Amino acid sequence: MFNKRRTFLPLLRAHHLLGGDNAGFEYITRIIKDLEVDPRVASVVDVGPKTADDMAAYPHYAVDAAKTVAIGEADRVLLICGTGMGVAIAADKVTGRAILSLDAQVLCLGVMVVGIELARRLMKEWLGYTFDPKSAFADKVGETNDYDLKN
Repeated sequence: MFNKRRTFLPLLRAHHLLGGDNAGFEYITRIIKDLEVDPRVASVVDVGPKTADDMAAYPHYAVDAAKTVAIGEADRVLLICGTGMGVAIAADKVTGRAILSLDAQVLCLGVMVVGIELARRLMKEWLGYTFDPKSAFADKVGETNDYDLKN
């Protein structure tokens, strides 16, 4: 996908994707409403699940969403499942995807770990983050990205 390091500028009106699994459906539905009225958000796309009964495996949604960020069609992705770990592992399989000190465009949360109000607050806070290429972590992020591109 990417063959060089990316530099991210502050996002004035970003394009966001949300996805996860049926455990995260309620959170996704609520957070979409928050994003739709946030002036920093240009568009919101729900990649799935589309219902609380959708038992499709979360890796499909997580990987598809992460690929969309990696190719530049979306700015950020929020993925929600039971613990947040499954969607994080799946999305991490895609090259090119935390903002601020870690330069990540994918945030993963778990409904069994984070309450809905905290999830909403984390999302709102995360929307304002931009990567600082002068941060103490910039070199480590670069090394991680280089490793990712080689493997």
